[in-house]
Amino acid sequence: MAKIKVAKFGGTSMADAKAMLRSASVVNTHQANLTVVSATSGTTNKLEELMALAQGNSFENLEKTIEELREKHLNICIEIQADKIITDRVDQLCRELLTLAKGIYFLKECTPKAKDRIYSIGERLSSTIFTECLQQVLGPTVTVSFIDARDFLITDSNFNKAKPLTDEIKNRCQILKDTLETNSSQYYVTQGFIGKTIEGETTTLGRGGSDYSASIFGEAINATEIQIWTDVAGIATTDPRICPNAKIIHEITFKEAAEMAIFGAKILHPTTLVPARRSSIPVFVGSSYEPDAPGTWIKETSENKPLVRGITKKDNQTLITISNPSMAHAHGFLALIFKVFEAYDISVDAITTSEISVAMTVENRVSQNASFIQELESLGKIKLEENYSLVSLIGNKINTTPGIANKIFQGIGDTNVRMICQGASVHNFCVLVRQENGNQAVQQLHRAFID
Repeated sequence: MAKIKVAKFGGTSMADAKAMLRSASVVNTHQANLTVVSATSGTTNKLEELMALAQGNSFENLEKTIEELREKHLNICIEIQADKIITDRVDQLCRELLTLAKGIYFLKECTPKAKDRIYSIGERLSSTIFTECLQQVLGPTVTVSFIDARDFLITDSNFNKAKPLTDEIKNRCQILKDTLETNSSQYYVTQGFIGKTIEGETTTLGRGGSDYSASIFGEAINATEIQIWTDVAGIATTDPRICPNAKIIHEITFKEAAEMAIFGAKILHPTTLVPARRSSIPVFVGSSYEPDAPGTWIKETSENKPLVRGITKKDNQTLITISNPSMAHAHGFLALIFKVFEAYDISVDAITTSEISVAMTVENRVSQNASFIQELESLGKIKLEENYSLVSLIGNKINTTPGIANKIFQGIGDTNVRMICQGASVHNFCVLVRQENGNQAVQQLHRAFID
């Protein structure tokens, strides 16, 4: 029975003809049977720009933007000497994009459903071209087939942030699994980020959802490994742009990697690891620009278990404090607070409580939601403090190691800490600092615990 490997390539790995051919060589070297691709770099941003233009009054600029996207992808086709079937498909997708944009232009409204249809064009363009690239690199002895992710990745109807229907996806992917297990000369190329409802409406998993798509496909076809190829050579101990001394982590556990993703590490989408971890599928993170570099393996367990594996930073945080004297010795008050958060689909990053107060961190944009804040005000006095950074130490046995808090506060010196969150997990210790002090805190803590 053949091993099944899933590879995902991000936008920079699809950037142009050179990047696509390089990525195709990586697929060849690492024998990835199913490849999931993002839109070419910058395309999703262009599509967002297009949706804004379509709701305005400049139809000429709208057409110009679509033509720019068309020329960008046709130029890649020219460079790889793509078959006319491929260039015709690119033209067809751009015409579909124009039709969708016209509808928004005349209605002056872009619904979540329309957004997902437009977003999907980016991945459908890149995967169409990459299928041709991969066939050229792998040669005539194998078959490279384009498949539409929407035929397999079935979701609910929560447009722009859809949730996958796992059982339905597994049923739909059974044919792919059976084929790949018995035919080592069959390769597939599909799209990340997009899916569809049972009724056939196009959906998306939210920005950064291509990694998640790869993990979903990996679980559904019982893959032996999932490869995430980006423009950096693995997961680092912290953001190298903040700390030049950051080191690549060569092996990390699912729990640690998930904590790093949730608390700000940009290299992985926070939900990526859920399907892989559920099915114990190891995940490799590497660079398509440096495919021979060791990269990072994410596994269920790791022999090396340092106290601090990495340090992350999550900017644009608002601290919401809810105070109410009636909280003292009262039951159910926290339930009322979280009921409001649930109603508005807002997640809390960190939380602490006292006798009469609850303090929580959320994204800055949440504080602009007037109706949400108004509902919270019905529960007590609200104080909003914006523009903080949540700095997190991720590692092992953090909540049972004596002296760690002392070392943290010695490490960050005179930086004022507004809130501490520790104890809920053995894997993290979080401090909230002013955003202008965030980078400095990361550098100081990296020196204290990792350098």
